[in-house]
Amino acid sequence: MFADKKCLELKSIRKWDPLLPPPPLKPSQGGKISCDRSHHNYDMCSIDGPTVLDPKTSTFYLVDHASSNPPLLAQDSPRSPKCETQHNAPALVFSVAGYNGNFWHEFNDGFIPLFITVNSIFPDQDVIFVIDKARDWWVSKYAGLLKAFSKHPIVNLDNDNATHCFTSATLGLISHGFMTIDPALLPNSATFTHFRALLDKAYGHSRNQPSMYNSPVARPRLVLMSRKGSIGRVISNEDEVQRVAEEVGFDVIVFKPSVRTPLQKAYALINTSHAMVGVHGAALTHSLFLRPGSVFVQVVPLGLGWVADVCFAKSAKAMGVEYMEYKINAKESSLVEKYDENELVIKDPVAYRGNNWSSDVMDIYLKEQNVKLDLVRFKEHLKQVYDKAKEFKDKEG
Repeated sequence: MFADKKCLELKSIRKWDPLLPPPPLKPSQGGKISCDRSHHNYDMCSIDGPTVLDPKTSTFYLVDHASSNPPLLAQDSPRSPKCETQHNAPALVFSVAGYNGNFWHEFNDGFIPLFITVNSIFPDQDVIFVIDKARDWWVSKYAGLLKAFSKHPIVNLDNDNATHCFTSATLGLISHGFMTIDPALLPNSATFTHFRALLDKAYGHSRNQPSMYNSPVARPRLVLMSRKGSIGRVISNEDEVQRVAEEVGFDVIVFKPSVRTPLQKAYALINTSHAMVGVHGAALTHSLFLRPGSVFVQVVPLGLGWVADVCFAKSAKAMGVEYMEYKINAKESSLVEKYDENELVIKDPVAYRGNNWSSDVMDIYLKEQNVKLDLVRFKEHLKQVYDKAKEFKDKEG
């Protein structure tokens, strides 16, 4: 649940080796510590009662007011640390390590589970986020979204030395699976539409500010997501694809986001556009910024059908976006320059992969493969996209 040596510890009168599965913790007077490791996708621990955080050791203490002799032990200290900052709210503790820096993982592993957890455990409460491995660039990039979740400043475990006190604490985030929010599992039946509304709360104010993207457009606007370099899944004839899209009738903006791209800028562009096209990749996470009813086209390279579905198709449909796919054929893949068309890796990627989605297989389809779209075939596809996008523009502007 938490990365490297700064695993967050829960301190009670009984001590256990954090490297071994702990036994069930029985309630103590005035509160209890409990952990749930029964789920495939996540672990959760909670402290039901007044809680003290010592960020210097990443340790949480359950404060027992019912006993004159504190039942809590921390290292050699018989008492929990003195409270320096008092919060009249619970803490939600999680880490943003792991795949941090990958835009898709930041939402799939981070903000979507955060949304689920807040709506599961704190649907009508203030909550304070205590975050491990929150680098300065991450805090800056997602400041607006964090503020939309909670009015309280975050407690950053990596640079905060003050002792904090909370009414209770929950450690870990709940996941419903890849890019999934299951309303049946939430007490308030929240959906991906509600998550999309949260994004609009965080970044939608930009629509009231002067911007080149806010002015009315005569033609439907299409955002063409660009990938460059040796990262794989690059559209090698991107300029021609842009020209074809313009011939069909679109006003095309080529967008190449980076880690440093302000989310307000990305949101302002995509939220005011009518269609988005891009090859499968982390940057398509920007499809979360599309308005319901707009059109999202995922170009699916060879061997990536199931990944395309779980990473982007399900979430787009759940938000009410008009989702379409353009599945390339073998001749549109650069893999035919390396493999014979009759080899299984080209002819039947599903059979070639089998149940083995190993790093070697991933490298073939994700890193070694670029696409050169058949302009005649793709233009016919874009005509359908244009009709849907124009209909959406005429209705919603």
